This record gives sequence, C-alpha cells and structure tokens, in this order.
Amino acid sequence: MTRVAAIDCGTNSIRLLVADVDPVTGELVDLDRRMTIVRLGQGVDRTGRLAPQALERTFAACRDYAAIIKEHGAERLRFVATSASRDAENRDDFVRGVMEILGVEPEVITGDQEAEFSFTGATRELTGRADLHRPYLVVDIGGGSTEFVVGEEHVRAARSVDVGCVRMTERHLVRDGAVSDPPSEEQIAAIREDVEAALDLAEESVPLREARTLVGLAGSVTTVSAIAQDLPEYDSTRIHHSRVTLGRVREITDRLLHSTHAERAAVPSMHPGRVDVIGAGALVLLAVMERIGAEEVVVSEHDILDGIAFKVAEDAQAAKRDSR
Repeated sequence: MTRVAAIDCGTNSIRLLVADVDPVTGELVDLDRRMTIVRLGQGVDRTGRLAPQALERTFAACRDYAAIIKEHGAERLRFVATSASRDAENRDDFVRGVMEILGVEPEVITGDQEAEFSFTGATRELTGRADLHRPYLVVDIGGGSTEFVVGEEHVRAARSVDVGCVRMTERHLVRDGAVSDPPSEEQIAAIREDVEAALDLAEESVPLREARTLVGLAGSVTTVSAIAQDLPEYDSTRIHHSRVTLGRVREITDRLLHSTHAERAAVPSMHPGRVDVIGAGALVLLAVMERIGAEEVVVSEHDILDGIAFKVAEDAQAAKRDSR
C-alpha cells in the first residue's frame, strides 16, 4: 500500500483524499476525505476571471489541507484543477498561490482527462458485480462542466460539456445579483434547453444510449440520493452505491426547482453551499436519465479523487521499481 494525497479543485468545491492505495488489487483505504465549498468559479462564466474573494477562499482551504497531508505523512500529492481554472484569464494567480502553500503545481487538466479519472475512480470497485451490467456510463455533474464517459473496464469514449450546477444557476437563475426564489418556468426551460444542447454535443462522440448501467457522481447526484432516502443527515456510507429511480429523480427535481431558498436549506442532508445550485444540478441528472432511457442511477461517492489517488499510487510504485 502506498500513502498518497489527491486534491480535486473544481468550480464549486475543493476536495481532499488521503488514502492508502494498492493499484494492483484496486484496494483503497480512506484516511481522510473532506470537501470545502469555495465557489472558485464565482462569476467566471460572466467575467472570464477568478474573483479575488474566490481565490482567497480556495487558498484558505489549501492551507487547511496542507496541514492534514503533513499530519498523515503522504508520500506524494497530486493537485488537479478542473473547469473554472481552465476558463479563467488569471489562472496564473491561482497556480502561484497553490504552489506557495502546497509545494506542487496544480495541473489544469482537460475535460477528457477529468473524465478518465472519474471513470477509474467510480468503476474500479464495480468490476465483477453480477447485478451491474457493462458498459457503464459515468456522469460527473460538476459546478462548471459535466463529464460523460462510456466504457467497460477501460474508457471507450469521453466528452466534457459546459453545463454544471453553478454555471447553469449563474447563467439562468440569477437576477439583480440574487438567485430567483423560486425560479420561473421560463428560467427552468432555459436551463433545460442548454442541457439538451449539451447532450447533443456529448452524443456526437460518446454512445450514451449504449450504456446498461448509469453511474452518477458528485454533489448534485449524492444530494439527490440523500433526499430520496430521507436521510436525517448526509451519510456517505448510505449514499455510496445507492440507487435512485427515474421517477424519484423527477419528483425531487421538480420539488427543488419550485421551492424557496429557505425550504431547500431546511433539507437535513443539504450542504449549505449547495442550496442555491442543487435545482440546476438535479435537472442535469434528470435530463441525462430521460435522454438515455435509464430507469435508475447508481450513485457513487468514489469519483475523480479516487481516480487521481490510483494514478498517484501507480506512479509512485513505478518510480520505486525504476530506482532499484
């Protein structure tokens, strides 16, 4: 087992995984897994730049994570940055700040690389499950983008499209600086139109409808699962590998899109940082399920972070072999 650390910095959140990993057997043991809502992508869709306040929130989380990584004695760290930092004109400010705090350069990966990591993290432990049939379609609904990956044991096709819960909320649900409470039917229809266009793009290169198992990742999907189970609090052990039917997703999406901020915030399993963006995220999930005719989604708590951790462990073990 190799002790590694992986950081995934997206549009809405920054997440840390410290784990002992055996890439040969596919065993991964969590030592610390946590998430902080930093909204790095605040305003990026409109301005093209990372806001100073968003950068400082992100750097504060990085300082906390640096202490945790040191405490656990991880051998290697890999920091991956996704949609927001790909889009920003001033991403050099972001890179410099991360390097000063953590000593590694954040890799601003492409959408296709993001999809590869997500697929590995979500499916490696599903191999051999008799009740889940391949090919898998892994859908990672992030803040700024959504990744679609189809594959069996390995990726066959992948595509990243620019629809995510934060981007759709900021583009269609914000009026006069505030999120509509609740959104109008016209605003909801505008999100749906964007998502359907994105699905058309994804289908140009990814055979979405060939999938026999839909695997959903990231906070919008896991929150929908928590709501579907009426959990009194967010419980990752009950969410991981849970299944939510199409009918239940449709019901929850409608409820979230037609509720007020206060009503969404009162949901026991709702993270405060997701209250304003969960409606758009749930709508992305619903549109995907309806497009491919999926009767249910298998929800995974293991995603891009786990894929990064497997890759870091593989690289570390290869380096040890080469040094002998």
